[in-house]
Amino acid sequence: MAERLSILIAARDEEVRIGSTIEALRTQFPDADVIVADDGSRDRTAATAEAAGARVLRLPRRGKGQALTLAERAAPDGALLLCDADLSGDLGPLLAGDADLAVAAFAERQGGGFGLVKRTAAALIRLGAGRELREPLSGQRALTPAARRACFPLAAGFGCDARMTHDALRASLTVEEIELALRHRATRRDLRGFLHRARQLRDVLLAFGPGATNHRGLRLPLVGWIVGAVEPRVSPVAAIGLADDLFAGPERGAAAHLRAGRTTGVLKLVGIPLFGLLATRSVRGALLIGLAANALNQLDTKPGRALKAYTLAALPLRAPLLPAVMLAPYDLREMAMLGDSGSNALGAMLGLSSVKRFTGQGQWLAIGALATLNLLGELTSVGRAIERTPVLRDLDAAGRQA
Repeated sequence: MAERLSILIAARDEEVRIGSTIEALRTQFPDADVIVADDGSRDRTAATAEAAGARVLRLPRRGKGQALTLAERAAPDGALLLCDADLSGDLGPLLAGDADLAVAAFAERQGGGFGLVKRTAAALIRLGAGRELREPLSGQRALTPAARRACFPLAAGFGCDARMTHDALRASLTVEEIELALRHRATRRDLRGFLHRARQLRDVLLAFGPGATNHRGLRLPLVGWIVGAVEPRVSPVAAIGLADDLFAGPERGAAAHLRAGRTTGVLKLVGIPLFGLLATRSVRGALLIGLAANALNQLDTKPGRALKAYTLAALPLRAPLLPAVMLAPYDLREMAMLGDSGSNALGAMLGLSSVKRFTGQGQWLAIGALATLNLLGELTSVGRAIERTPVLRDLDAAGRQA
């Protein structure tokens, strides 16, 4: 790789090791730009990295994949070298070959668990891209500009490495594993180690599931289907929303979908009210469920916005709060997204609860209010209206990452 080189390191609470890692990298690659994405450290990781000569991005805690994505965005054009914060050893051979993505395989195993996460990641790569990898979780990687374009933004959290390999292979790029004499801090077989591996397994599984890019350009897993799993009565709505998450085109708004004809948006416009009609045996019920589902979907444009709206409405309606409580920390911290699957299903639950709580006249008033909100969403941006209103803006921003 002869291109300009940037070295990216995602670090959290690594003040003891980050300095020596950076010093070694600057010795090996004196012309490289070293960028450390400090992922919400509670110690002096950022200050230590700066003292060692790195450029530091101070971030709220989001996850490895998100931190590396933001670091890549700050890097100049050219090749990349990704490195763990606690590494020692020569990474030069990763840059010596012609592979688009070169991955370091440790010559000697150090610590580790029982191999479940590694086997799972390898199986998912094999199923998705047809290639058997020895070290699917290795964080030591060199990328050409072509691999950089194919793989970024990275999948969220600890799933970024395995999904990066998958994406490079699916883009018909060359991937090579190179055995190197490297050392890093081993994860032990204790409670802390097993909790870490559980988070790794979760992130790897989510990385190969449905995903989308959020308002910040971060690639996040879509987890709204969990609403349908927790509340089976709205699982058909969650399934319809998931189809839109997976297969949606560029159309936005009901009018655009109707003009386009056969789109997943039209499927939602027809399918969700039909679900409401079958569930409530009532036209008013169908309208309430369809309008509530679409209204909450319109609000799902910033982290936590739809979940806060759902919670405020769920309290007087006595709708279930468990799905919102489960998903709010991940949504607000930009570790996951509701997507249409989650926002439509939550809206359907509000509609079902409205049918139970309101009389006939109250239902028509709710239908009128929801219809007005939906119409406003078609004609203007509800999100911009929220951001222009001081009280709503403060409530909307509460708990969200900067």
